[in-house]
Amino acid sequence: MHVEHAGTAEELRTGTGQPPAPPSGNAERLRRALPGDGWSPLWTGLARVGGKLPPPGQPDRDPWALLRGRGDPSGSRSADGRLVGQVGERNRAVRPYFDTVVPPQGYRWWYVDALSDDESFGLTIIGFIGSVFSPYYKKSGRDIPVDHSCLNIALYGKGARWVMTERGAGDTRQERDSLNIGPSAMRWDKDRLIIDIEERDIRLGIPWRRRVKGQIILHPEMFNKRSFKLDPAGRHCWQAIAPRARIEVKMEQPDIAWNGSGYLDSNHGSEPIEDGFQSWHWSRAHVGKQVAVTYEGTRRDGSHFASALRFGPDGVPQEEELPLVAPLPLTWWAMERQTRADRGHASVIKTWEDSPFYARTAISARMYGEPVIAIQESISLDRLVNPVIQFMLPYKMPREAV
Repeated sequence: MHVEHAGTAEELRTGTGQPPAPPSGNAERLRRALPGDGWSPLWTGLARVGGKLPPPGQPDRDPWALLRGRGDPSGSRSADGRLVGQVGERNRAVRPYFDTVVPPQGYRWWYVDALSDDESFGLTIIGFIGSVFSPYYKKSGRDIPVDHSCLNIALYGKGARWVMTERGAGDTRQERDSLNIGPSAMRWDKDRLIIDIEERDIRLGIPWRRRVKGQIILHPEMFNKRSFKLDPAGRHCWQAIAPRARIEVKMEQPDIAWNGSGYLDSNHGSEPIEDGFQSWHWSRAHVGKQVAVTYEGTRRDGSHFASALRFGPDGVPQEEELPLVAPLPLTWWAMERQTRADRGHASVIKTWEDSPFYARTAISARMYGEPVIAIQESISLDRLVNPVIQFMLPYKMPREAV
């Protein structure tokens, strides 16, 4: 099994903003084409069973301070507001390594998102070892991460599906080039990621679970060798493995096929994610031939981090001045979400995922002078650990283990 080694570290400075630019207007077709996840009725019903949800977390004391020129959300130029870059092993190729050891209490995931060329379809796929959202992993004491693995599949547009069935250690096999979770797998073949899907979806009040079968192939167009610490101690790390990629979607059930643009990254940690963070906001967008990623949040100790990276055609990340904060409307569940954009303005095309603690959104904006369609996510770890949410989760995340 592979154990990663940290390399030379460097700090990324945060920034303030960009010159004004008009927002993008090319969004209505995508808004119509990609329906939401349809889970609000489920969450509503379960909330009534489980009890009243707590109100959303209190906003930052001064949420507009960044617009007035503060360098980072913490109000300082210290490491509190920066991501710290570290070089990976110099002799190892940049790619996913699925045999990496996940320590007790820890987690690792590999994340793919994509949007079709005609903007009619989208997807996210996440392979988890030590699933951070699993109520079963939390209840178990988190001693055996591999006993709580899953492949989360979300298909958007015509034939939308949701899958997140947890498997046990007996159903999970880790090898250098492949991760098998139940009947599905993620595998690295030469210079591409292949995801073989054989699952069943879940819908509220409908015992019949539809088959979800097909194959996704991701062809990286650039690789990034640098990973980043999300906290000073390095307990939580993130790497955009392939910030830009092409993707082929060939689904048998549902019967859909499309090509589009994609993205591949990975996160890992040595402690529960809620021990490290209160919340975070993340987004990525293709900006011409480059890729822009913004990542910011509040750690569990109350400190903040915020950075903007731009990956060139060679995959090398360069720190950028942070664009202005672009507040987004609250979700149906009153989840706070925000992104970064020129003029501090972005508009929601479609909310892909809307749950009490997590939101994923397709947005339109301008970044560094270019019109973009970005994928954005916001998560509240304070909400995730609420007992009512923990009660609700098994209805969306069943467990099947031998």
